[in-house]
Amino acid sequence: MAINTARLDRLISDLCQINRKKVRLVLAQKRVYVDGVLATDIAQLVDQFSHVVMDDEVLQANQTHYIMLNKPIGVVCATKDEKHKTVIDLLAGQYEQEILDNLHIVGRLDLNTSGLVLLTNDSRWSERLTSPEHKVSKCYRVTLENVLTPDYIDAFTNGMYFPYENITTKSATLLIVSQFEAQVTLTEGRYHQIKRMFGRFRNPVVALHRDSIGRLHLDGSLKEGESRALSISEVTSING
Repeated sequence: MAINTARLDRLISDLCQINRKKVRLVLAQKRVYVDGVLATDIAQLVDQFSHVVMDDEVLQANQTHYIMLNKPIGVVCATKDEKHKTVIDLLAGQYEQEILDNLHIVGRLDLNTSGLVLLTNDSRWSERLTSPEHKVSKCYRVTLENVLTPDYIDAFTNGMYFPYENITTKSATLLIVSQFEAQVTLTEGRYHQIKRMFGRFRNPVVALHRDSIGRLHLDGSLKEGESRALSISEVTSING
């Protein structure tokens, strides 16, 4: 979901229904501020979250929203679905419909996976979390049907080749927590990747739960289906 950018003169022209020649005069008269700074360049690029004020009147003041959700099993990471409850359905009643309509999901989980899901209307932020070049880690707690053995560790570290897509998975960290439970940390998110990697050992995944994305950890106080807004420090932690 891309951030819409536009020249400042076009934005003011559209919002105030005046021609661009008049906008040029308005800026020359020092009547416009963008994000608290006096605007003088008609070609300055602004986006949907730029705070624009003219003659002490707010023309645009859209807010960013960042939400953490503890997704239960059986809920789909979609905005609409005819068969299943969606993550947006879980937020209904907590946020205005206008806010819900503009949210998108950061790092989806499948129907039978639980845990941390992030939602936002800020695509610059979500891109920072999901872009492969940033290599943001995702940590999962995995429960297996059969006993884990140390040879799993090297296999995950070395990566696994899947001939159907002709790809080799990037190095992943596997920590054996108990005989049937492991912690897996990935920096990519291919289709059913964890289940397929354990499938190489003919060891079915019984339960899969995401604990964290980068430095953002699922709030332990959130029950399944509950959500809360991220703090400023949590939002900015992705830049660390």
